[in-house]
Amino acid sequence: MRPGIALIGLLVRLLAGIWMTYSCLPAQAATTERIVVNRFSGVAIEGFDPVAYFVDGAAMQGTAEFEANLWGAVWRFRNEGDRASFLAHPEIYGPQYGGYDPVDIARGVAIAANPRFYVISAQRLYLFSREANRDAFAADPERFLYEVGKRWPALQEQLSQ
Repeated sequence: MRPGIALIGLLVRLLAGIWMTYSCLPAQAATTERIVVNRFSGVAIEGFDPVAYFVDGAAMQGTAEFEANLWGAVWRFRNEGDRASFLAHPEIYGPQYGGYDPVDIARGVAIAANPRFYVISAQRLYLFSREANRDAFAADPERFLYEVGKRWPALQEQLSQ
C-alpha cells in the first residue's frame, strides 16, 4: 500500500471518530453578538431575570430551572410566570439594544452593559456599563435615545448574528 493512501485512510478514520464523539452531545445555546451573552454558555445578561426589573423593581438572578431560548440566547428567570411574561412580550421585557449601553452607543461604540446598572424608561429596560452612564441617561433619556437612533443601525450591522 502506498504511504499517501494509508495516510488518507488514517485521517478518514480519525475524522469519523471525532464526528461520532461530538454528534451525540446535546446542542449548546447559540451565541450572538446582537444580544449581550456569556460567550461560553450563551446565557443573556449574566443570567439576570429581565422581567424582575419590572415586577420586583430590582436586578434579580434567574435560575437554570426557568430558561427560555430566544434571539440566539438563553434567558433565565426566577419563576415560570416571569418566563411566560417574557416569551409573550420580549420586546417589552428584553433589554433595549440587546443589553448594550445606550450611552456608549450614542458615542458610537457598542459596550456590553452590566445588568446591575439599569433604568426603566417609557416602559423599556435599559442596561448600562457603569453607574455614571446610568445617571446621565436617567437625567435626559430623550437626548441619548435621539443619538442612539442615529448610531445603532450601523453598529448593529457590525455585530455578528
